[in-house]
Amino acid sequence: MDLPAALYEPTDDGYLATALTIGPWDAGLQHAGPPAALLLREAERAGGIEGGQTVRLAYDIFAPVPVGPVRLRSSVVRPGRRIELVETVLTAGDERPLMRLSAWRMRTRPDGAAPPTPAPHPAAAGPEDSRSEQAAFFSTDVAYHRALDWRFPTGSFNAPGPASAWTTPRCSLVAGEPMTPLQHLLVMTDAASGISAELDWTTATFANVDLIVSLHRAPRGEWVGMDAVTTLGGSGAAQCTAVLFDAEGAIGRSAQSLFVEPR
Repeated sequence: MDLPAALYEPTDDGYLATALTIGPWDAGLQHAGPPAALLLREAERAGGIEGGQTVRLAYDIFAPVPVGPVRLRSSVVRPGRRIELVETVLTAGDERPLMRLSAWRMRTRPDGAAPPTPAPHPAAAGPEDSRSEQAAFFSTDVAYHRALDWRFPTGSFNAPGPASAWTTPRCSLVAGEPMTPLQHLLVMTDAASGISAELDWTTATFANVDLIVSLHRAPRGEWVGMDAVTTLGGSGAAQCTAVLFDAEGAIGRSAQSLFVEPR
């Protein structure tokens, strides 16, 4: 199968989304993972801390992002040499914001007084010992689920309940440049509520209105993963949380607030 080489192609004033950004609800709308990674890329380019680390990413999803041209703009809300807050907004067509990222960034330095906290690895098995699987609920064959190679130590894309998954990129984020591990993490993490769905995709909508990612260190290596669970509130809302990890161990957590209703 021939797949686009990237999630986005650069244009004169922004980026053009390829078919690999298509989400599960509508073939004309993007999955939120690719634009989340694109917003991160823009925030890091706009920040003033050279070589800094992004430790918290808070996304607000105001409306679905169409598959097509998008534009981004950034501002440093709180400048600083050690800590900064960068805000990036994504628009398409008119100037109405569709997604917004608020990213806290910090300088990076070795800290011999505070070594990493040892902890068991969250994954039950590594990617080489996990089951390869493709999501069966996308309406088009070339869509977001093809952008990453998915491997499941536990659970499934296509059955309800908690799940854990490893992923590695099959494409770049922006044509002509490699996808960084943190960009890869953001492409993946918005799918936490998809792999741990508690409702049938054909009978219910459970779209997230936000995504929060908190990291104690940056991801490293070719494979990153998540161990996700969705909790239904019984009142039209739900929450999905996930532990995020790479081959060396846990790197942080994510949370999503879900709007739930019958389709």
